[in-house]
Amino acid sequence: MRGLNIAIAGCGPCGLAAALLLHRTGHQVTLFERFDTPRPIGSGLMIQPTGMAVLGQLGLLDDVLRRGSRIDRLFGKAGERVVLDVHYAALRHSDMFGIGIHRASLFAILHEAALRAGITVHTGRTLVDSEPVGAQRALRFADGETSIPYDLVVDALGTRTPLAPPTGRELAYGALWASLDLPQDARFDPHALAQRYDRASIMAGVLPIGTPPGAATPKAAFFWSLRADRLGDWHQAGLGPWKARVTALWPACAPLLDQIDDPDQLTFARYAHRTLRSPAERALVHIGDAWHSASPQLGQGANMALLDAWALAKGLADANGVDEGVRLGIKLRRRHVLTYQWLTALFTPVYQSDSRVLPLIRDRLVGPLSKFWPATSIQAAMVSGLVANPLGPLGLESPLHMPAPESVAA
Repeated sequence: MRGLNIAIAGCGPCGLAAALLLHRTGHQVTLFERFDTPRPIGSGLMIQPTGMAVLGQLGLLDDVLRRGSRIDRLFGKAGERVVLDVHYAALRHSDMFGIGIHRASLFAILHEAALRAGITVHTGRTLVDSEPVGAQRALRFADGETSIPYDLVVDALGTRTPLAPPTGRELAYGALWASLDLPQDARFDPHALAQRYDRASIMAGVLPIGTPPGAATPKAAFFWSLRADRLGDWHQAGLGPWKARVTALWPACAPLLDQIDDPDQLTFARYAHRTLRSPAERALVHIGDAWHSASPQLGQGANMALLDAWALAKGLADANGVDEGVRLGIKLRRRHVLTYQWLTALFTPVYQSDSRVLPLIRDRLVGPLSKFWPATSIQAAMVSGLVANPLGPLGLESPLHMPAPESVAA
C-alpha cells in the first residue's frame, strides 16, 4: 500500500524516524511541530542494538557512531559494593555495544535527513485534538484551525500527548540533568555508563555522549535522581549543599560540578509509567512514548520509538488498507512493548524509590549474584533491548561487525 496522505504529530526522534520510513515507502508525509524552530529537549540517551538496527536501515548509523560515544559497560556502586556490572560482551554476539549520544545530535541527524528527503514540516502548530472525518482524520490546533483530513495521523507527541486519553501514573522520582564537559583524565571510563547509589532514593550517573552540535569537546550527561515534590526544596537550598552531597557520594564528580554555577544549567525531567490499552483509533495511531512510556531505568525509550516507527511502516507496506496496516504494526510490537513495560516497572523501584528493603536486597543479594552466568547474559540482553526477540518479527538484524572503539568514540 503506497500513496497515503499521512500527518505526523511531533518532530522529535520518533516522529522524524516515522516520517523518513513512511516517505521512503511511498507515502506523502507532513510533520507538525509546536515549536517555531524544531529542537530537541533533554540531555543524553542510549542507543541500543535495537535502535541501531533501524538507524542502519535508514542509512544514518554511521553518523550516529561519529557523533556519539561507544558504551561497552554499565557500572554501578553502592558504597564500596559493586551492584551493577553489565557488559555487552556477555551477549551471544560479543561485538555489540551501546551508543551514548546527546539528544541534540540524534535530532540533528534525523532532522537533516528529513530536510534532504523534502519532507514538509509545519512549525509553530500546537495540537490540541483530532477528529474523524469519514474514514480519515483531521487535526485541531490551539488557534482554532482544523487541518485537511488525512488518511492516517501518527501521534508521536510523547507521554503527555493531547491526542490520546489520559492513562497511567506519574512517577514519584524524576532526575536533574546537565550536559557537561567530560573530564579528560582517568576519573571516568569514556566507554561506560557509571552510576552511584545511596539506598534507592539517591542515584547519580555519568554517561559519555560524544560531541553534540555546537560543542568543541566531548560531553557527558550528568544526572541526579530527585523526587518531584522535593524540587522546590532543592531550588531553595541552593547549589552549595547539593554539590557537597554529590561529592560526598562520588568525589570523582567534582570536576563536573565545578562547571555548574547556575541552577538553570540543570533540567528536571519528570517521568510517567503509562501504556495505552489500544494505541489505535480510526485513522490514528500512537507510537513511541505516546503509546508507552516508562522510567528511563533500562534506557529503552528512543529505541522503542524507532522500532515502533519501523513496525508501522512495515505494517502499512504489508497490508491492503490503513486500519489493517496499523493493526499489523501494533501486533508486531505489542509483545516487546509489554515485556519492557513490565521489566521497567519491576526494576525502577530498586533504583528510584523510598524503599529501604529493595536496595538492601539489591546490594547484598542481587548485585553479587549478577556477576555470574547466566545473570550476566540476562542483564546484557535486558539493557540491549533484545529480550522478547524484537528484531526477528520486524525483519531486522542485529548490527554486527561494528568499528573498534577507537574509531567511533568521540
